Amino acid sequence: MGKWKICCAVTAVLFIIVVVVLVTLCFTLFKPKDPKITPQSVTLESIHLVVFPVVKGNVSLGLEVTVDNPNYGGFKYRNSTAYIFYRGNLVAEAPIENDSISARAKHNISTKVIIFAEKLGTDGNFVIDILSGILNFTSSTILHGKVNVFNILKLKASSSSSCNISVLVQNQTAYSVCKIKTRL
Repeated sequence: MGKWKICCAVTAVLFIIVVVVLVTLCFTLFKPKDPKITPQSVTLESIHLVVFPVVKGNVSLGLEVTVDNPNYGGFKYRNSTAYIFYRGNLVAEAPIENDSISARAKHNISTKVIIFAEKLGTDGNFVIDILSGILNFTSSTILHGKVNVFNILKLKASSSSSCNISVLVQNQTAYSVCKIKTRL
């Protein structure tokens, strides 16, 4: 009877230690962190604009970003779409194909966006912005998928990003700054 009590006590103590270690790891090491998205290039591939007598044409942007996943879990996301806005109006959509980002790794994502000037021309400030030489856009993207931690824990997750993009018309370059948020 005495050996059985000692065995139960040792098992209970070990179980409590394992639970404390796992809880500590979950709230420190395995706590989800926002991925770092670094725009590698926002290239102005082509620009064809006719302002008079009617605004028409298109702006073609090549987007490439590097996603740095600092988490101990990989992220597999489904097909999604990036939305491009000009002064609050939707002017373009860019497809993002499903893919996965390994744990603690970097991953490149690239897509092409064609912004139609007809949609831009509906804004009264478009001609003024063209003449000033800068077009400011915002983009919004949400990636839905699953996080896989050590092939044991699989959770649904979403990562949203919001970017400000400035296109310099005269020298045909573009710059962007992004903010990211991850939710489990």
